[in-house]
Amino acid sequence: MAETARTQRQEPTPPFPEQHQEPPGLESHLTPRPRYQAPRYKAADKLAGKTALITGGDSGIGRAAAALYAREGADVAIVFLPQEQSDAEETRRAVEAEGRRALLIAGDVTEPAFCREAVERTVREFGKLDILVNNAAFQQSQPSLEDLSDEQWDRTFKANIYGYFRLAKAALPHLPAGGAIVNTGSITGLEGSKQLLDYSATKGAIHAFTKSLAQSLVERGIRVNCVAPGPVWTPLNPSDKPAEQVAHFGEGQPIGRPAQPEEVAPAYVFFASEADSSYITGEVLTLLGGETTAG
Repeated sequence: MAETARTQRQEPTPPFPEQHQEPPGLESHLTPRPRYQAPRYKAADKLAGKTALITGGDSGIGRAAAALYAREGADVAIVFLPQEQSDAEETRRAVEAEGRRALLIAGDVTEPAFCREAVERTVREFGKLDILVNNAAFQQSQPSLEDLSDEQWDRTFKANIYGYFRLAKAALPHLPAGGAIVNTGSITGLEGSKQLLDYSATKGAIHAFTKSLAQSLVERGIRVNCVAPGPVWTPLNPSDKPAEQVAHFGEGQPIGRPAQPEEVAPAYVFFASEADSSYITGEVLTLLGGETTAG
């Protein structure tokens, strides 16, 4: 057996360099760079000939999922904010390096018309849509309820749950039997977070939306599931938390560190693949680095 097969890969572990970015943040500015290429992941044509639309696909979990979807044979449309263009270009290169086509769609999922446009552009470019990954999110910590403005509350809900609803509704006429919707939830939607009142509320809503939509679509052969991670090393948190907190991000997990995006992305393949999860719908899968008390 090769040495690399016998040795556990060493992942970046806190303390990290102190760093902060203005939201939404860029993956290219993070130190260390998040790992998304998943060199140990071996493809099996699980998504051969499929087309996927991934929101928040420019960086973090979305980028890693896009790379693995392409490795499994899918073409991928990537939705991102215009200010994330440089990150999105790297995701495009990752998809194309796997021999698949990538479509970049810049816009804001808080806008109803854009959600419809993103789906329509995907179908025009690729001729179909098999998989929708609702992953884009807005997060902004506040110390107390008194500090949480109506404007932030509205923005968080419009990005994190209204966008999921609108994209699912726009995608539904195109999704075939055997199609899949994969939503991104969070441990905060199960356990809460005192400084993320609005974000946690939307993630709890996403979990319930997943289960309800799964029941609604089961007779049409469309599966709906949710991945609910704990801390993951992406631009979302360094663009929210103070630099000194970022340095210790994820160290409270039993594993002692945050997940790398490439460690989370296989769950998105699992839920998108009929070969893996044809009997699973309405599930919320937690990926928590050894934490066992969620739910």
